[in-house]
Formats: sequence, structure tokens, C-alpha cells
Amino acid sequence: MLETRFIRELRIDWSKIPEHSYLRSIPALSGLARLEFSKNITFFVGENGTGKSTLLEAIAAAYGFNPEGGTMNYRFSTYDDVSELSTAISFSKGFRRPASSCFFRAESFFNVATKAEEYRDGDLKEAYYARYGGKSLHEQSHGESFLSYFLSFEGPGLYLMDEPEAALSPQRQLTLLIQLVRMAQTGSQFLIASHSPLLLGIPGAQILSFDEEHLHECSYEETESYQITEMFINHREALLNRLLGE
Repeated sequence: MLETRFIRELRIDWSKIPEHSYLRSIPALSGLARLEFSKNITFFVGENGTGKSTLLEAIAAAYGFNPEGGTMNYRFSTYDDVSELSTAISFSKGFRRPASSCFFRAESFFNVATKAEEYRDGDLKEAYYARYGGKSLHEQSHGESFLSYFLSFEGPGLYLMDEPEAALSPQRQLTLLIQLVRMAQTGSQFLIASHSPLLLGIPGAQILSFDEEHLHECSYEETESYQITEMFINHREALLNRLLGE
């Protein structure tokens, strides 16, 4: 794998965060001053509300992405709820600039797909559709359009993804997994917030857990996504009897 990281490290200057900001009440974030990215694929994992998406969104905004998703050129807003964290983040960057980049958010992808059609810059209809598998993004299902949009990018680039599995079936998650690995091998960097036990299984990925009230590296087998899935598959009847009998 070509080790080429466009963001090598981030730092948070907490003096720029208001004293009574809710950010200071998120344990995994409040003690964070510096974070190093050691692999081309980094996962943020943890329970809901532990700060994964908050940090990913702040990284995106600080880097220059539209907080609702899209490439660096996308500029639209349907709801402004970006935290102050982005104003306190600075980066240590690699020596190369990404050839392409995108912030993927499953929850706001419909708006990104709409803007993709608006921003096609006079492309011929046929060429535009060919880029996304022969159809308009809005003529595909949510999962199909999300994957088609991602597969249209060519690295080496910087890609931020917030729970991409939300739009994808297990089979499509495996398609995404293959593409992530291929792009990382040629120098792309990914920061991904995810609960997917499939995606988290990518060999050699850096996994950062937001659980246990502090940000720390963990192994694939230590993630709750793996442990709960493994428990359910191997002990389904006993687990369901216990859960439903309570």
C-alpha cells in the first residue's frame, strides 16, 4: 500500500471553543488535543453520541468541504448546525495535494445528487450519465446512487465518509470495501465513521474508538460492531430469548 496521507495529524485549540459549549461535555473529544492518522484508512467507531460524526464533520469543514457533503466545489446549505469545533482544528498535511476529494454523508446524499446534476458544467447528457453507470443519480435507488457517485471518483484523493453503510446492502458494502482497499493501495486517504462489521474488517486499517470516554486505538475484534454481530450470529436463540424475555 502506498502510504500517502494528505492529513497526517490534527490539533484542537480548545481556547477557541466557548466555555459552555456542549463539545466540552463529550468525553472522547474534550480531552483530545492531537490526533495522528497512521494509515490510509482510518475508522471512527463507537456508540451513538460519542462524537464520531461531530469530529468527522468538523474535520470536513476545517479542511474546506461543504458540511452537508460533496466535493470541495459544492456550496449549498439546507440546515446550518455545524459545531464550533471546526474553527479550532488545524492540520499537519502531507507534501502532496489530493487529485480529487469528497465528503460523503448518506443522510444528505439526495441534496448532493441534486447538486451533482446542477454542477455538471455543460457535460453532454450521455457523458454525464456514463459517469454514474448509465443513469441519472436520481433514477437510481438511494444505495445505488450513493455507490455510483463514489465509484466515479479516481484517486489518489482524500475522502471523508459518514456511516456509508446506511445506504448500502451487505453485498454493496463488500463492493465498497473492495474499492476502498484498491484506492487506498494507490494513495487515497479515507476517514470513515462507521458501525459496519463488514467495512471495519478491512485489513490493516486504523480503528479509533470513541468509547470508554476517551479516544483510543483498538483492534477489529475489540469493536462493539464485531462483538455484537459475532454474538448474535453464534448465539442467536439464546440472545433473543434473553432480550425478549426481559
